[in-house]
Amino acid sequence: MFELSELAEQAVLVHVNFPQEASTEDLQELQMLVSSAGVATLQILSSNRPAPDAKFFIGTGKADELAALVEELAATVVIFNHELSPGQTRNLERHCQVRVIDRTSLILDIFAQRARTYEGKLQVELAQLQHLASRLIRGFDNERQKGGIGLRGPGETQLESDRRLLRERVKALKQRLQKMSRQREQGRRARQRSEQPVLSIVGYTNAGKSTLFNRLTSASVYAADQLFATLDPTLRKINLPNFGEAILADTVGFIRHLPHDLVAAFKSTLQETRDADIQLHVIDAADARRDENMRQVQLVLQEIDAADVPQLLVFNKIDQLGQQPRIEYNDDGLPVAVYLSALAGVGLDLLEQALAMLLSQQHLQLTLLLPPEAGNWRARLYQLQAVLEETFLSDGRCQLKIQLSAAQWARLLKQSEQQLENYIVS
Repeated sequence: MFELSELAEQAVLVHVNFPQEASTEDLQELQMLVSSAGVATLQILSSNRPAPDAKFFIGTGKADELAALVEELAATVVIFNHELSPGQTRNLERHCQVRVIDRTSLILDIFAQRARTYEGKLQVELAQLQHLASRLIRGFDNERQKGGIGLRGPGETQLESDRRLLRERVKALKQRLQKMSRQREQGRRARQRSEQPVLSIVGYTNAGKSTLFNRLTSASVYAADQLFATLDPTLRKINLPNFGEAILADTVGFIRHLPHDLVAAFKSTLQETRDADIQLHVIDAADARRDENMRQVQLVLQEIDAADVPQLLVFNKIDQLGQQPRIEYNDDGLPVAVYLSALAGVGLDLLEQALAMLLSQQHLQLTLLLPPEAGNWRARLYQLQAVLEETFLSDGRCQLKIQLSAAQWARLLKQSEQQLENYIVS
């Protein structure tokens, strides 16, 4: 697939204000997307319309103005802050004599540049091909039907051949991704059996998710002040004070009007978000558009069926506002929001404290005193990775400090016919 940075580096941006859209915010985001793609912005052409024009999207007069602007500035690409139909794209390219990119193609290109893992590259390629499928058009020299001896017959047009090859490649990609999804599901089931809680970091792109992930796990996930700096999901263990181990998952950032092809391609990756015990919704507290960004994240979570997972709001970048780190609690005394700065490393202890409190509501911590004849239950607890500490006493008994979910403890009590209940110390 093409990469925009290889095709063009100087662009004219086009934005149309429609009455029903938040135009100013979208235009700012387009500039950030273009910058993230490594393309220089020469000029922005804006206009107001009640509805898109069927032929040029922006109307004939603005199309003439755009063509003149492209020629005057020697621009090599035109980028629209909207999704164009294949016909509109073709008409604009012929009229302006340069390549025309819409918002979806731009986002797909950025994803193609950022993907690092094999699975991430496959997911991006699948999304690109699915987007391209509706944009294959008939050219002037794409016919293979010819007359002459041995050449008569219906044959196959170049367009038909391209579509067939594209369908075959899409089918192969889906098969590979399904296999990788099954492998990922096996790892997910193993974590569920061990009852290790999973914390999934979600949020708008460039909110500081990867920086926070690196701070909490001492990992080295790539983080930069740009949209979609990281795409590939990363999982690491963290040790929460007064609780124990949990698994932290970093996922792709969300954005307004995230292309549906991308959401579909990344669904297996976003499964971690759907199955998490708690979502850490990271928010750029210094962004003037933070409320709108939060709403967009919730819309994407609804689209991937992850809106019902318990959430802890994490307001990041408070150092830019001159605020102090703090925890906000609800009427039940449980944390609902944490204010911190991941870059400055301020307030991380409060976040760990809040997570431990929330997980403690879902998980039990018990101390058991097992006699020598209960060695089978000791082995079972180790198999479940529920043992935090172990101490052997002089009389042969074993003192275990364990942590597990309430549901898992109920199953163990049932299996032991309530025998384990007699071994509880605290």
